[in-house]
Amino acid sequence: MNAAPADQIRLLDVQALDTRLQQLAHKKRSLPEHAEIESLTKDLTQLRDLLVAATTEEGDCAREQTKAEQDVDQVRQRAARDQQRLDSGAVSSPKDLENLQREIASLAKRQGDLEDVVLEVMERRESAQERVAELTERVSSIQSKIDDATARRDAAAGELDREAATATKEREVVAASIPADLLKLYDKLRAQQGGVGAAKLYQRRCEGCRLELNITEVNEVKAASPDTVVRCENCRRILVRTSESGL
Repeated sequence: MNAAPADQIRLLDVQALDTRLQQLAHKKRSLPEHAEIESLTKDLTQLRDLLVAATTEEGDCAREQTKAEQDVDQVRQRAARDQQRLDSGAVSSPKDLENLQREIASLAKRQGDLEDVVLEVMERRESAQERVAELTERVSSIQSKIDDATARRDAAAGELDREAATATKEREVVAASIPADLLKLYDKLRAQQGGVGAAKLYQRRCEGCRLELNITEVNEVKAASPDTVVRCENCRRILVRTSESGL
């Protein structure tokens, strides 16, 4: 393939812009905020799971407390009715009176036991409520950190996107001035060679593979017409000759 030396040199400009675009893309993928957000999100997920468990426990305690308080109220009402019967004098039989008094005493004990249950449940519920409040605050704090990191990431990514857009436009302008067949070969090699399709020959060294040309290769390049598109024998990239090639 043949191409004017000026077109070959412009290929280095395209390569520089493509390398810049690769660097910007890598930098965007490697923003420290990505890892920060990932770590914080894991913490947030764990905290939310704990919060769900604590909220569930608080809800269970609330229902248990309501049930225990209802049991206390039922016993209290029954004891009040028995006491009213006792105080009214409606029960005259000594045996019935004894049974009634025994039942009132039993209900009093039962009420005391149930009230102890209520207190125990209330303590557990209060502990669960404190846990819910603590976890809610921690979830809010982590979410705020995620929001902050996300804002910083988006700002940094936006700046990189703007730089990439500028480089892309510059590439389009330069690429439009290069013969289509040369640009096609360059793009093909760039895809095959890790993003580098053309390299400068600098002081007899290919800047693509960083290997120095041997004497035979140097002589072949010297003998080639300026319009000939030379390829590196080692990496097969387009080898662009300049005044710094050392030939």
